[in-house]
Amino acid sequence: MLGLLGINGLAATLGIQGTSFTIDGCPTFLLGISYYGGCGAPPKILYRDLDALRRHGFHWIRVWATWDGCGANVSAIGPDGAPREPYWSRLLDLVRAADVRGMIVDVTLTRGSLLPNQQVHLRAVRALARGLKPFRNVYFDIANERNIRDARFVSYQELRELREAIRAIDPDRLVTASHAGDLTQEQLRQYLKEVRVDFVAPHRPRRSGSAEQTAQKVRQWLAWMQRLGKVVPVHLQEPFRRDYGRWQPGERDFLVDLTGAIRGGAAGWCFHNGSPRWTGRSQTGPCRSFDLRRQGLLEQLDRVEQRVVRQVGQIVKKEWRGGTSKKTKEGKGSVQ
Repeated sequence: MLGLLGINGLAATLGIQGTSFTIDGCPTFLLGISYYGGCGAPPKILYRDLDALRRHGFHWIRVWATWDGCGANVSAIGPDGAPREPYWSRLLDLVRAADVRGMIVDVTLTRGSLLPNQQVHLRAVRALARGLKPFRNVYFDIANERNIRDARFVSYQELRELREAIRAIDPDRLVTASHAGDLTQEQLRQYLKEVRVDFVAPHRPRRSGSAEQTAQKVRQWLAWMQRLGKVVPVHLQEPFRRDYGRWQPGERDFLVDLTGAIRGGAAGWCFHNGSPRWTGRSQTGPCRSFDLRRQGLLEQLDRVEQRVVRQVGQIVKKEWRGGTSKKTKEGKGSVQ
């Protein structure tokens, strides 16, 4: 992999240009995949997964610094907000391995049992800001789905404090806070004007027909930003997935959603995956990205997901053109 190394042995620098992300200054549509339990993946599994993902055209992975899923706590951050071994070192190794492959890493935190309050949360973001400062291939999601009124809830004021704590240590680190559901105009204003996120990361509804709405939703958010006088990338960081609820998305749903994201003007899209959730299906199925200790991600995907993985890179090549998507008529963007 030495041929990929850049200045000081590091390969990838994430940036923003208008409504697009850049890697090393080049506008890039971030095609990503959920890799939540990545801190638990041993090196052999991690490297094999990353190499395979790059071959399929993926540019980023989403990893949680606070993750306790499928019976394994592989959190890189402890209950006191400080680095937790051996998973802190695993996180650094993962970021480094992605870096030399030219890949971006989304490092996500979530309020809850592993981050019980704002004081611990602040210690956690400061630890991440210091520990990952040498790596420029990372962005932070400081509070996953922070608008949900349960243990995950983080107020706009708290988000602003978390954002400022990172900025004091690493002024150039890109930061967002993900939102469950479609954004309203007022919510968008608060993220941009009060919290001052670098980009927005809405988690669109997981229901039949949502994929056909994606292009219009992204266009609407970008239009609202224009009115607010602040335009940032729209990053579709966690769409629907299989085995989540009664609706089981098929191959076409994923491809339509990705195509709509690009045609609507989004800056990135994630192929989301995880363990079975709905009680109407087996609870003993593969955990996918939720547990990577014994099996790699791609070998845990079902046949539908594997077919999607083989196609998404080609869709990005076909539809995305250096910061602008192909011009299509409203409502006509679909995958046959």
